[in-house]
This record gives sequence, C-alpha cells and structure tokens, in this order.
Amino acid sequence: MSSSLYDTAAGTFTGMLSSLSKLLDKGAEYAATEGWPADRLPNARLVEDMYPLTKQIQIACDHAKNAMARLAGQEPPRVPDEEKTIGELKDRIARTIAFVEGYSADDFAGAEQRRYVIPLFNDLVLDVDGSQLVRDWHLPHFYFHVVTAYDILRNAGVVIGKPDFMSHIGEYIRQKAA
Repeated sequence: MSSSLYDTAAGTFTGMLSSLSKLLDKGAEYAATEGWPADRLPNARLVEDMYPLTKQIQIACDHAKNAMARLAGQEPPRVPDEEKTIGELKDRIARTIAFVEGYSADDFAGAEQRRYVIPLFNDLVLDVDGSQLVRDWHLPHFYFHVVTAYDILRNAGVVIGKPDFMSHIGEYIRQKAA
C-alpha cells in the first residue's frame, strides 16, 4: 500500500509544482509587458494580512519536501526562504521537484503505519499516521498555498485560467473514441 501513498504524494506534488512554474512564466511575461519592477509580482498579495506570492510558493514547496522526507522516515531538510524574484521562485520549484523525484515507492515502506509527531506551536503537536499526514495535513496545506499563488497572479491581472492551473493533466485529455 505504500506505493499508493507514494504515487499520491509524489504525483500530486510534481504535477502541481510543474503547473505552478508555468503560471509563474505567464506572470513574468505579464509583468514584463506591463513594465512592472521586478519585485512587484513576488510581493503581491490578495489582502494585507495574507502572505505575498513569494511566501505562498515557499510554503507549498516546503509541504512537498517535508511530506516526502517524513514519509521516507527522514528529517526534512531546512531550506532558507531567500527568493525575491520570479526566476528564483521557479528555481525553488525545480529544486523541490528534483527532491520529490529523488524518492521511490520503496522509500515509503511502512510509511502508512508509522506515527508522525510534528511540533506546531506553543505546546501543540500533530500526531498522525502516514495516511493522515498526507491526506489531512500536507496535501490540504500544499493545495491551499498553490491555489493562493494562482489567485494572487490572477488578481494582479495575469491572464490565466483553470487549464493553466491544471496544465499537468493535459497529457491525459483526448478526444473520446468514436
């Protein structure tokens, strides 16, 4: 069953991160056309009390990397949040995809039954098994930040839509057989 957990985690993270990188390409193209300064789009946010685009992407990448490392029984590596440009964000996404692809289904042996106790804040911890870790913690957080990054780009005027958000699924869409 670990293979299924691996396929869900790795497949979701790599596909959506690839789509996110393409969304950033469209964002960079739009910003250049509009003559925006290089930091305008990375610092864009939906509302004042939400993180900017840069932080949304950093957190999405962190959830992908942290999930994969934890499920493989490893401590997630720390990655400094130093990105300031679209190019640097795309590089972080590419590094995260490479990190995810560095694991195999065999690395997840026993992951579903293993307990994961993750410190949160104050005296709180998250105490879950591997399935719950993916289903109820990492995937919801990951999607929240990817969707929020999409929304920030869209709100800034970048012409994108659902096909751009889900560009990773395009290879599976075809004409129905007659």
